[in-house]
Amino acid sequence: MNIQNYINGKFHNPLQNEWIDNYNPSNGDVYGQIPNSSKDDVENAYIAAKSAFPIWSQTTLEERSRILIKISELLEINLDRFAEAESKDNGKPISLAKAVDIPRAASNFRFFGNAITQFASESHESVGQQAINYTLRQPIGVVGCISPWNLPLYLFTWKIAPALAAGNCVVAKPSEVTPMTAYLLGEICNEAGLPKGVLNIVHGLGTTTGQTIVEHPDIKAISFTGGTATGAHIAKVAAPMFKKLSLELGGKNPNIIFADCDYEDMLNTTVRSSFANQGQICLCGSRIFVEASIYEKFKIDFVAKVKALKVGHPSKTSTNIGALVSKSHLEKVKAYINIAKEEHGTILCGGNDLIIKGYEDGYYLEPTVIEVPDDECRVNQEEIFGPIVTIMPFNTEDDVLQMANKVKYGLSATLWTNDIKRTMRISNQLQAGIVWINTWMMRDLRTPFGGVKASGIGREGGFEALRFFTEPKNICIKY
Repeated sequence: MNIQNYINGKFHNPLQNEWIDNYNPSNGDVYGQIPNSSKDDVENAYIAAKSAFPIWSQTTLEERSRILIKISELLEINLDRFAEAESKDNGKPISLAKAVDIPRAASNFRFFGNAITQFASESHESVGQQAINYTLRQPIGVVGCISPWNLPLYLFTWKIAPALAAGNCVVAKPSEVTPMTAYLLGEICNEAGLPKGVLNIVHGLGTTTGQTIVEHPDIKAISFTGGTATGAHIAKVAAPMFKKLSLELGGKNPNIIFADCDYEDMLNTTVRSSFANQGQICLCGSRIFVEASIYEKFKIDFVAKVKALKVGHPSKTSTNIGALVSKSHLEKVKAYINIAKEEHGTILCGGNDLIIKGYEDGYYLEPTVIEVPDDECRVNQEEIFGPIVTIMPFNTEDDVLQMANKVKYGLSATLWTNDIKRTMRISNQLQAGIVWINTWMMRDLRTPFGGVKASGIGREGGFEALRFFTEPKNICIKY
């Protein structure tokens, strides 16, 4: 099927009639086309958003809340349809899309639909000066939201929902690799009564469509999730234009396991945190450090569980690991297996292409565990973003902290221990925006989300997102 741009509440072909093939990762087939939108398409989206902004920004909080919550309800009603589309487009197991991706997208709209009614500004009485200061939180105007391919609707709505809740109008670009559910969202928005022009979705390449959004002089803020190199480019373009920026970028996250952990819980969770969504989550614990006293036991048990994972077609209920998102990404991930061998790593399991009967041209790879001799190797320093994890032992708390913090990234970390003093010491010293203790991927949408170092700038989630999508204005009244 051909996907269209969603501009001013209607669906449109790209003005220059340029299209990009859309691939099904499970079998390698082209199953549709998407617009490669031009500068004129983006400009039309901006004009629609600009025209809608005066009314939408003055819409009552209750009305905005009602519409966002209605969108969440319609996503829940259409769960199966959206999950099937997400699985086909991305390659992830349909069971994962039903359990995580689409419910979370619905939760994003519901959360921010409710949060905006509780988002309060501040006032300060200047005692002795007979004055009161109060702060207005006003929407920015037209903002740009650019989302990645790994959690397509989940992260698309994570940006759009707070932007709309705060009273902004949006020009949004989903990944050209996984555009389907963003396209379907336009239908849901119309059904929910979202006014025309408030949300506009333009499809296309990052180098063309995305670049046009970023460099548009009147799009005042950019929220981007994706690779660190692309984030650096966006910052370089946007900084001289004084745009507000929220950049959620790469991760190379440590999973630190001490001998006093709850072993079975740790083992099961570590399998999940290593290979969920084919390892294509920026929060996956891709570097596993295990205290030396339990290392050999962990290695045997972990490899056995990984070998038991079922790689298969995303539509099968028995599938644990589906297809990688694209052929080019599969080749990139596979290249790191050869790099690991060159760096004297030991492939404990996996590392091979898989041919699935009936889907021979799909992008499948065995989940791979690599034992590395030291933490300096490339597979421990560079983001792979696939079903590959490394493991190595450590002896002391100081040693593992040094290794955990050595990479250029600082998005998340996981720590397994029942020693409360150790928990406090290490979590305080880990250079990461998120630290999970004895769990992984447990999210409360009220909490700030983001990283440090090359993992980005700014925070998303909760009131942090609403603060990003508004400008504070102080009013001082002397009485």
